[in-house]
Amino acid sequence: MTMIAPSLLSADFGNLARDIGRCEAAGADLLHVDVMDGHYVRNITIGPVVVEGMRRAAKIPLDVHLMITNPEQFAEDFCKAGADWLVCHVECPGDTGGALRIAQAMGAKTGIAINPETSTASAMALAPFVDMICVMSVHPGFSGQKFIPEVLQKIPALREAMRPGALIEIDGGVNVETARRAREAGVDVIVAGTHIFKAADMKAAVDSLRG
Repeated sequence: MTMIAPSLLSADFGNLARDIGRCEAAGADLLHVDVMDGHYVRNITIGPVVVEGMRRAAKIPLDVHLMITNPEQFAEDFCKAGADWLVCHVECPGDTGGALRIAQAMGAKTGIAINPETSTASAMALAPFVDMICVMSVHPGFSGQKFIPEVLQKIPALREAMRPGALIEIDGGVNVETARRAREAGVDVIVAGTHIFKAADMKAAVDSLRG
């Protein structure tokens, strides 16, 4: 069954524990946490202190997506804060492989993310060693962007390069129709923010993405 990961970037940060509880009650499998530094992407979000608070509030795993430069400098901090999954971009300046090795040594599951314009070849060196590949279906940085359907063409090659049991995640611009297309392409984990948090019925929104 497809896993659903609400993106907490769309939550009410003044009522974050409440919104985490709402996601869990709605049937979410993971909570997607976007970490942005204002350098790798043109936005700034949160650091390890906030992730630590999320970890105390949440009962389900935290999928921490680092959109930052030099992720190897911060991997240990985010794992200590409570990241169950640590996902780093293959394109970011710094040592992505080093960051993942730190996370693995600390017991976290690991993943790599690739931007819409990034070829699958850029992911092949790390693909066999991670637990998940996150295919960005928007340009990272801001929520509310339009889904880029061409990224779904990357999935067969990525799947072939991954070890058995590893997951493919789609992130960005997801609604009922784009989620259907992602499921048909073989995606295992769907990240969604606006579609879930703006819904009058959050459980119905989560169910609609699961299909």
